Amino acid sequence: MKKIDLKQGTLDVLVLKSLSWEPRHGYAISNWIQERTHSVLNVEEGALYPALHRLERKGWIESDWGRSENNRKAKYYQLTKRGRSALDEEASEWGRYVEAVARVLSAEGPGPR
Repeated sequence: MKKIDLKQGTLDVLVLKSLSWEPRHGYAISNWIQERTHSVLNVEEGALYPALHRLERKGWIESDWGRSENNRKAKYYQLTKRGRSALDEEASEWGRYVEAVARVLSAEGPGPR
């Protein structure tokens, strides 16, 4: 299946969702997104880390150093209370967006003028 480029604004909500259960390091966030999308979406480091820093500046996530599964030093990110609220708002907005686009794409005929 062909991979799809992430649309602007999509990455932030996907990162927030990936952190909604537990803290994760960058590589684990990227893998989680890739697995959940059946490899349709692939998050490159060049996009992921700027997004993580942006979310941290907004106060939606926070980070701390820890050890990864293979005992390497890794920065772990976790959702803040503000981030959980932002995730709820963003997910709702994305749901409305997806429904609207689906209605347009499934339209039959020209509709009102």
